[in-house]
Amino acid sequence: MTAAGSDSLHVVLVEPEIHWNTGNIGRTCLAVGAKLHLVAPLGFSLEEKQVRRAGLDYWDRVVPVVWDDFAAFERELPTLGTPFFFSPEAPRTLWDVDYGTRPVLVFGRETRGFDPAIRERYRDHLVSIPVRDDSVRSLNLSNCVSIAAYEVLRRR
Repeated sequence: MTAAGSDSLHVVLVEPEIHWNTGNIGRTCLAVGAKLHLVAPLGFSLEEKQVRRAGLDYWDRVVPVVWDDFAAFERELPTLGTPFFFSPEAPRTLWDVDYGTRPVLVFGRETRGFDPAIRERYRDHLVSIPVRDDSVRSLNLSNCVSIAAYEVLRRR
């Protein structure tokens, strides 16, 4: 099986805080043929060796698009495709949606997720990853991206 073209799947990290996650997510994006977008402010420098180490020798090929802020990203979002904002409090799961041909998988900060205003504005685009044990508040960001990206690939 070959991965989808990079213009048909986008992964967006809104204000990511942990360099290891971003490096791992970059590697996953290469594996599935997705384009990585990072929305500033970032909680680390992309020049840090930890980002490159987490992305292994693939990081130079990731070439993420870095947005100055959410407003700049949001202005261009319609040109990228249909957004799906992953949030634990979403009423529907990743299995309940049709991703279409140009999905944009959007993920919030590791510690707080999306700002309430973003969750409210995109409430019809919120999607969750099911967790069977209610005491588990959330999953690791890089795991969430992998789960979602491979669900999109599975459906193709």
